[in-house]
Amino acid sequence: MNYQLKESVLPKIGTKYRILVLCILISTLAFGGSHKKPIDDRNIRGGYIPKEGFVPNAKTAIKIAEAVWIPIYGKNIYREKPYTVSIKNGVWYVEGSLPRGSKGGVAFIMIQKTDGKILKVIHGK
Repeated sequence: MNYQLKESVLPKIGTKYRILVLCILISTLAFGGSHKKPIDDRNIRGGYIPKEGFVPNAKTAIKIAEAVWIPIYGKNIYREKPYTVSIKNGVWYVEGSLPRGSKGGVAFIMIQKTDGKILKVIHGK
């Protein structure tokens, strides 16, 4: 048996293949590379930035911590009062507490003083 492709079939396959590759290339360039960078809020002029930052004190840090924790852990978070609050290198650390002799974990959050950005949220076991 002698199998041969006709010469007229090969150029048609090549042309269809070239058109397909060209369409993929054009669509990738047109739609695939249009990712925009997120806005860097620090470069927006005219906005008010408090001298002491948006989280100037421990009371504000606790309010933010509770606002973040309640949707995640529920109102049971209030059982972890009093909270321990400290600041280091412009970051507030807020942590729940357990009654003496209790076992388990507590909620913990890191909040950036300058802009209130939440850096970390965890709850021990």
